[in-house]
Amino acid sequence: MARLTERYNKEIVPQLIKDFDYKNIMQVPKLEKIVVNMGLGEAIQNVKIIDSAVEEMAIITGQKPVVTKAKKSIATFKLRQGMPIGCMVTLRKDKMYEFLDRLVNVSLARVRDFKGVSPKGFDGKGNYSLGIKEQLIFPEINYDKVDKIKGMNITIVTTAKSDEEGRALLRLLGMPFRN
Repeated sequence: MARLTERYNKEIVPQLIKDFDYKNIMQVPKLEKIVVNMGLGEAIQNVKIIDSAVEEMAIITGQKPVVTKAKKSIATFKLRQGMPIGCMVTLRKDKMYEFLDRLVNVSLARVRDFKGVSPKGFDGKGNYSLGIKEQLIFPEINYDKVDKIKGMNITIVTTAKSDEEGRALLRLLGMPFRN
């Protein structure tokens, strides 16, 4: 069992019940899934970029990514329907907690001039999204093998009903929000 899962059950659930005055333990918000997405517009000219992105994402998340394809053709971008333009991974259960633990405690600390993640990334329903500019902040990535710096979006889906509940849950899980 992941370290964060134990902490969630032992410390975070009672804290949230106290803070939000829940009557039932099932009301307590929890993490549902984490979606890591890498959109690669350059893949139109160079299809090999997708292969390296898939490889790197598999190393970072510990799960094989799905290659995403274009839904529509866009002539101005020389994009045709069905062309591979990115990859994504959906993490659940233990892998999700493990990834969040590494993201919060190791990777975000390696960001240059890091002052905390923006508290504006909530969607109104308690889910949080953040963008990462380079994949090099993950210690699993070998710096010498990187051919191109690629960013990624990380969406954390929770069962929280409001942004306030979602923010409280993520703060207790260790997410370093900017003040």
